[in-house]
Amino acid sequence: MELLLLGIYSFIVWLIFFKYQLLPWNTVSQVIVITLPIIGIAALILLLNVVAPSSADVRVINYVVAINARVNGLVTEVPVEPNRPVRKGEVLFKLDPTPFELEVNAFEAQLQQLDAALVTANANQRGLGEQLLNARGAKGAIASQLKLARVREGQSRELAASGAGSHYEYEQAQADVANLQAQLDAATASESQVREKLAAKMDSGEMDEIADVKAQIARAEAQLKDARWRLEQTVYRAPTNGTVVSLALRPGAMAVPLPLTPAMSFVEDEQWVMAIFKQNEVRRVKPGQEAEIAMKMYPGRIIKCKVDSIMWATAQGQLPIGGASTSTGVAPIPPYALAVRLLKDRDDTQLFLASGALGSGAIYTDSGEPLHILRKVILRVGTKIDWLILKLH
Repeated sequence: MELLLLGIYSFIVWLIFFKYQLLPWNTVSQVIVITLPIIGIAALILLLNVVAPSSADVRVINYVVAINARVNGLVTEVPVEPNRPVRKGEVLFKLDPTPFELEVNAFEAQLQQLDAALVTANANQRGLGEQLLNARGAKGAIASQLKLARVREGQSRELAASGAGSHYEYEQAQADVANLQAQLDAATASESQVREKLAAKMDSGEMDEIADVKAQIARAEAQLKDARWRLEQTVYRAPTNGTVVSLALRPGAMAVPLPLTPAMSFVEDEQWVMAIFKQNEVRRVKPGQEAEIAMKMYPGRIIKCKVDSIMWATAQGQLPIGGASTSTGVAPIPPYALAVRLLKDRDDTQLFLASGALGSGAIYTDSGEPLHILRKVILRVGTKIDWLILKLH
């Protein structure tokens, strides 16, 4: 653009001083003619960098997910191919499910046994209630018999003392009282034993036996859920739309959750178009403003964009207060620079941009609109150069 302006300016100077000789070509005019374009172009570029800042560092960035198995297992199938589009939910690889199916079956059988044990424990609790009622009834009956036996013992003693009764009947009455007393003591002990079993309850109001079985059931259900989850993890599906790269997993290999290298890398389709600017260039940049980029993979093409946001945080703003500083990433932002995220606009929203593609671009702020045309011309002239492939081989 500068060369174009200089060419126009030179043509005008030639017309004024040489073609029509409207002004004399002397030392003063020569100094003015040489100085004027230098000052004018410098001022124009400085103003243009404020109202329509440009960036020679525009990057296309994709999220990359390291794919690893969530459980240990033998790889049986890898149906995907590297560098091919993959839709969300498609199978990336499968592991041998046999050991996990056996684990699920074992916990299911254990749950069935515990369910039967719970039924038995509930029946035992109901049986203890019936035993308590029976023990109370038996104790009451024996107490009544004992009371009657003691009355008869007293009567037999009086009759024997007066000679109206036999001493044998008195001894028999004493034996009956002792026998019934022993039966009453046994009935009382049996009732106490049943009461102790019923009194052995947890905070939930259940017997120890029932509470213990329920705890075992809860633990077995949790283990069964974990086993089923592990079984589901034998089939790993794509988390979103994207492409598989660096595919190292093959059938017959052992997949582990924490390998030295990922089984494969998954590049998501979601992209960030980042334009890198010096910090003093973004003071007039706002979300929603028009922007244009020119990527080297599309020589001669201008891609329309909109400003999405400015990343007001960089690696230079992180201090290792609590320990080691965080990583700045594979392609960190240069010092004293800020990144502006751009979104493809208009007819270019579906345009394919490779992850890692580079280019240049410009943002057109809300001020200095007459000068925006100059930036657009400069950007379009620059993208034409991308048609040239400067190689000697």
